[in-house]
Amino acid sequence: MTTDEQMKEIVRQKYSEIALQDKATNAASCCGSGCCSTEVYNIMSDDYSSLEGYNPDADLGLGCGLPTQFAKIKKGDTVIDLGSGAGNDCFIARQETGEAGKVIGIDFTPAMIDKARANAEKLQFNNVEFRQGDIEKMPVTANTADVVVSNCVLNLVPNKNGVISEIYRVLKPGGHFSISDIVLQGTLPATIQQAAEMYAGCVSGAVQQQEYLDMIKNNGFKNITIQKEKTITIPDDILANYLSADEIAAFRSGTTGIYSITVYAEKPADAACCPPGCC
Repeated sequence: MTTDEQMKEIVRQKYSEIALQDKATNAASCCGSGCCSTEVYNIMSDDYSSLEGYNPDADLGLGCGLPTQFAKIKKGDTVIDLGSGAGNDCFIARQETGEAGKVIGIDFTPAMIDKARANAEKLQFNNVEFRQGDIEKMPVTANTADVVVSNCVLNLVPNKNGVISEIYRVLKPGGHFSISDIVLQGTLPATIQQAAEMYAGCVSGAVQQQEYLDMIKNNGFKNITIQKEKTITIPDDILANYLSADEIAAFRSGTTGIYSITVYAEKPADAACCPPGCC
C-alpha cells in the first residue's frame, strides 16, 4: 500500500524531472508525466500563448485549464498560485494585478522554485515571489490573498480537503478562487487508479466531481460555479501501458468520464478566520 507521503515523493521526483525538461518534451506527455504518446500534444493543457503576460520560458505545458483567464483579478490584488511550477500563471496574474499588486507562487519542488525565480529575475518583476512549501500547509499568513488560482495541482495532492481548508484560511473575507483541476464521473479501472505514474500524470489522483464540489461547499465557500468544463481523452497508446485491448474497448464504451473543470468560489465577506469547525 502506497502511503500519502510516498505518493507525494513520487510526484516531487517526477516534477523535479519535468523542471529540467523542455516544453516540447512535456507537451508529448500526459500532463508532463513522461507517459509519452505517439499523438504529440498535451492531452490536458489549454493554450496560454494569447494571454497578456504570457512568458514561454515559464510555460511547461503542465496545466489542464486557464484559471487566470477566469479569476477576476483586479489591479492591486494579492494573488496566490498553488503549484506555481516555472511561474506561468504567476506572470499572467501579475499582468492583471499591475505593479501595485502582489503575486505569491507556492510549489513543493525545489527545482521548480529555482526555475520560477530565475524567470522572475529575467523579467525584473519585484512584486512576484516564489515560496517553497506544501499547499496543505501554506507558508502564508491568514487573510492574505484577494484571489487564489491553481492549475491541475489539487488532483496531485492526497489531502485535497486540507488544501481547500488552507485556501479558505489564506483568502481575505470576500476573496475568491478560480482553480482548474481533473475530476471523474464514474470509476476508473483499478489498474489506472493504482498506477503511480498516472498519478503524477494528473489522472488517477482525481476524485469524483461531486465529491470535489462538496469539499468546497463543506469548507464554507459560497457561489460555487463551474466556469469551464472539457472532456479529457487519454490516447490508446498510453492506456495500453495499463489495460489490455479488450479493457480499453470496455473503458471507451463505458460511462466513466475524465474531465477538466475550472471552479470558482467565494469566501463569504463576513467569514470567520478559518473554515467551519476549526475554531
